[in-house]
Amino acid sequence: MTGKARGRVAARTLAAMTEPTEVSPTTEPGADDSRTGAGVWVIVPTFNEADNLGPITAAIHDALPAATVLVVDDNSPDGTGRLADELAGWDPRVRVLHRPAKQGLGRAYLDGFAAALDGGAATIVQMDADFSHDPATLPGLIAPVVAGEADLVIGSRYTRGGGVVDWGIGRQVISRGGSLFARTVLGLGPRDLTGGFKAWRAATLAGMPFAGVHAGGYVFQIEMTFRAARAGARIRELPITFRDRRVGQSKMSRRIVAEALVVVVQLRAEELRDRLLRRRPS
Repeated sequence: MTGKARGRVAARTLAAMTEPTEVSPTTEPGADDSRTGAGVWVIVPTFNEADNLGPITAAIHDALPAATVLVVDDNSPDGTGRLADELAGWDPRVRVLHRPAKQGLGRAYLDGFAAALDGGAATIVQMDADFSHDPATLPGLIAPVVAGEADLVIGSRYTRGGGVVDWGIGRQVISRGGSLFARTVLGLGPRDLTGGFKAWRAATLAGMPFAGVHAGGYVFQIEMTFRAARAGARIRELPITFRDRRVGQSKMSRRIVAEALVVVVQLRAEELRDRLLRRRPS
């Protein structure tokens, strides 16, 4: 991206931002609210999302004015990281975590989770930067967590009331089939295991070991829900309509899908092996 192009993107981005909303100084650290987003951190991983970053940040703050948006950028060649720094310099509700290179969507989220936990978040949201996850849904997504009724809420395409638009048959079959395969092999209840629009109770994430979690995108979503379920987390699904990205290209690949299927089988095999070892007499 040329200097002039970056300037135009920055100008469009700043124009898309809303005025910062002051958080009342009486708000207790760690407290959160499903209407304002106080205590909520929204983690947005980015790689070449310069055109989407400003609008998605503005839309998140339209929905949750007091939320902290943490941009986790993987050294995007299009200048997304520099743009994120500009936003953070203008708006204290925006923070940036720079990573040296692409290391997998899962690793980006794990690094973001760690930063949010260190920052005192009470609720942590993960979502895409490309508007496939509707920011207007955020208050409903976090509400059960804020109310103490759930530890994990999944924005679900495949529960009643949810859906997908702008996808071809092939992609729908892969996504639905992946969720069904994982549900069957791992014995999980949620219907949408491959989606990445989730709200977590921070204490639930803090109690989960991040070491050993697979960093791939598709399988990361499955594995985190699997680990949460096995740890006894209360999991809910909120129906959402998933729309294909507005700008740019999908980062899904056949390799990512194949990795997910292999890891799902590995997770089940490891679980069965551990059960057998525990049953053996000492």
